[in-house]
Amino acid sequence: MPIGFIQDDLDLKLLVLYIMDRTAGPITFLQLFELALCDAGVDYFSLTQAVDHMVATGQLTQDGDRYTITDKGRRNSQICESSLPRSVRRRCDENLLRVNDALRRESQVRTQIIDREDGTVTLCLTLEDGTSPLLHLALLSPSRAQAEQWASSFQSSPSALYLNIINMLNQEEHHETK
Repeated sequence: MPIGFIQDDLDLKLLVLYIMDRTAGPITFLQLFELALCDAGVDYFSLTQAVDHMVATGQLTQDGDRYTITDKGRRNSQICESSLPRSVRRRCDENLLRVNDALRRESQVRTQIIDREDGTVTLCLTLEDGTSPLLHLALLSPSRAQAEQWASSFQSSPSALYLNIINMLNQEEHHETK
């Protein structure tokens, strides 16, 4: 018998709604599972069944490998959140800080690879500060593999590219004023 608040399917669904109502964006099942592990009563198979049921009943939606809470799920969460013990909510909130930081960063740093008819690809890089775009750049790449490598480099250090472009533009300005 697991030790924890989660003792049955309803408890698990309340926990899922609590978590999903507080995520900064759509999350994968693995992210949800890691967040739900804040309680010892959670197991993978029960969580899978609960999430599938919640999608079927319109409390969550699934788009690809990501899940989002619906308005119906949000209303249910807000009605029932006090049913979760304060200690469980506190652990969830602590875990959500890390995940939400990653989700916000993911929404601010985006890449898109677009195949072209001639066999080349266009790589689109976007960097935002949360309210407005700082950088939107489209690059032609000779291959998908090259574009994927460039995208990976950008995602690991987007501010480096941004600062290098700003520095380069400022150098040109200094050359013209001499």
